[in-house]
Amino acid sequence: MSNDVMYDGEIMVKVENIVKNYLSGAETLHILKGVSFEIPRGLSAAVSGQSGSGKSTLLNIIGGLDLADGGKVLVGGEEITGLPEKALSAYRSRRAGFIFQFHYLLKDFTALENVMLPAYIAGMKKKESLEKARSLLADVKLDDRTGHYPSQLSGGERQRVAVARSMINDPDVILADEPTGNLDPDNSAMVAELLFTGAEKWGKTLIVVTHDEKVAARASLRFTLENGLLAGSGGD
Repeated sequence: MSNDVMYDGEIMVKVENIVKNYLSGAETLHILKGVSFEIPRGLSAAVSGQSGSGKSTLLNIIGGLDLADGGKVLVGGEEITGLPEKALSAYRSRRAGFIFQFHYLLKDFTALENVMLPAYIAGMKKKESLEKARSLLADVKLDDRTGHYPSQLSGGERQRVAVARSMINDPDVILADEPTGNLDPDNSAMVAELLFTGAEKWGKTLIVVTHDEKVAARASLRFTLENGLLAGSGGD
């Protein structure tokens, strides 16, 4: 689907002229040079580009894990750039769900406990958080592995637990950074299928950073970063 398709729905993620620089010794690296795009509620977007093009940096700025040097990010109409740390922490906890290339599961907790823990920490009652975690694990085809620890799960299963965990707090956006990067082709296809179908089922706006063409092809919208800008948006 082309990026210039018009939608009538609410814009969930609006990125306006995002700039990010890093100092490397005496040199300033211009990672993002004014990136802008919009993603309507409930749609998915894939962000591609060569290594070092700023994909993960952009995702981290949208997720409130990194700060931009210029520009704005609005999620659900609320600007998150410039929020104080306490408000930014609340945004990360309640409104954004994260999936990384490495699963970051807690090794001493079962799959069920890993999924329910963010909801419990956020204030959901234990019984309710456990019930929701069981439902999400069933959605990712792991209802028979709820009592297993990460060491007892395969790489694909651990990443599926991470997909379920990302949705436990009913976030507005799911941000996935190379979610299939460590998986073999079969597990990669399964995780991608569960991620996209899960986001659709739960009505989530999904942004996936990926090198995998098959994963990117699943997205409603596709963006490519080149030299710190979206491909086709000009620049040097």
